[in-house]
Order: sequence, then C-alpha cells, then structure tokens
Amino acid sequence: MCTRSCSPFERQPWLMRLHTALACVILLCGGLLLCGVAAGETVTLDFDSAAVGSLPAGFSVALTGRGSPGAWRTLEEPTAPSGGKVLAQTNTDKTSYRFPLCIYDPLTATDVTVSVRFKAVAGTVDQAAGLVARYKDKDHYYIVRANALENNVRLYKVERGDRKQFAGVNVMVPLGQWQRLTLNIKGTHFRIFLNDALLFEADDTTFRNAGKVGLWTKADSVTYFDDLTIASPDTR
Repeated sequence: MCTRSCSPFERQPWLMRLHTALACVILLCGGLLLCGVAAGETVTLDFDSAAVGSLPAGFSVALTGRGSPGAWRTLEEPTAPSGGKVLAQTNTDKTSYRFPLCIYDPLTATDVTVSVRFKAVAGTVDQAAGLVARYKDKDHYYIVRANALENNVRLYKVERGDRKQFAGVNVMVPLGQWQRLTLNIKGTHFRIFLNDALLFEADDTTFRNAGKVGLWTKADSVTYFDDLTIASPDTR
C-alpha cells in the first residue's frame, strides 16, 4: 500500500504497463512513417528536401552493363511538376549496353504500383526513362521504360545482366515534356500506363520474390525525374 502521495501509475500498475506498451507502438509507427515504409502506405518522393548536386537520402546507384557509372544528382528545375527540384541522370556516356540505376533502398515489395513523372531532356544513342521493380541486384529485376527517340514503351526482365523484352507498344513519347510512367505488378501480372492511360498488360513468372524499386536510364540519356510514388499492400 502506498503511504505517500502516489501517482496513478503506482496505484494501478496495469496503467503503467499500458502506457509503456502504447509508447512502444507510437515509437515503432513513427519510425516506420519516417522511413516511408509502413505496410500499406503510399510513399511519394519529390526530391525538394535534397541538397542540389547530391544524391537524395535513401537512394543508391548501380550499373547494369558496361561503361561509366551514372551521374545521379538533385538539380534545380523551374519546370518540375512539384516544387523546384528534380532527380537527374546527367552522364552522357554513349556506351549502348549501359543502364544506370538509382535504387530506393528503404522499401521492399512484391506487389507494387510505382509511378514517376519524367522528362527526356537529351541523348543521341537513347532518350529513355525507366522504372525498376522487384530489384534483387544490378543484374536481376523488371524494368519498364519509355523512349522518346524510338517513341515506344517496353517491358523487360533483366536476368543475369541480360535484358529481354516480353511486352511493349509504339506510342508517342515527346522529348522535353513532362509525362507520367506507371508500372503495376500483382503476382505475375503487369499493367503499364503512360499519362494514366493503360497501354498494355502482360504476364511473367521470372521474379516472384519481393525486391526494391528505382529509376533507370540507358546510354547517353539525360533524363529528369520527379514525384516518384510507390504504393504496395505488402511493403516492408
């Protein structure tokens, strides 16, 4: 029995246990939300908080194929769809089989919808913008890419570093204009959108496990990206 002035926690120990449990839950959820990886969350990255010239926090770079690494950095861009900054790939190495990657590391998912606004700025070998999903490493992932030089959108799997197309359509992809590319994967089924219009659907069983998502370009493509949005029921 308490003989002095007691706090409610001392008079009712169960209240202290409840308070501690709630504090732990709040702390855990807060950490997940700060990382942007809570299950069922939609994460949108607009790059506006990143320092100009730097790689945004949470991203790492890789390269499939040959040639020099990509030059991924935050740039000020007055035409950016949101804010005034974009994430850009600016290395103009003309090696044809060269695919610079920028991977978002805090998030891993199996079924996912990932979209990005992109602007193809320049390139003589290619003018490409791509989205990566179920990324295991630089030689194993799915990629959908829009090409302003060829005016098409194609879906590939990269297996042991070998890129193989399994679906695609011809469609206008204007150079120098902001557009939205979206990849939706559920199980083995793929749906591809450009500017929110469904372009095509396809199926593939190569990569069934969870993986990361990210951005992709080819050869000497100079490409700007903004508003990378990721939604998944099984994000972790």
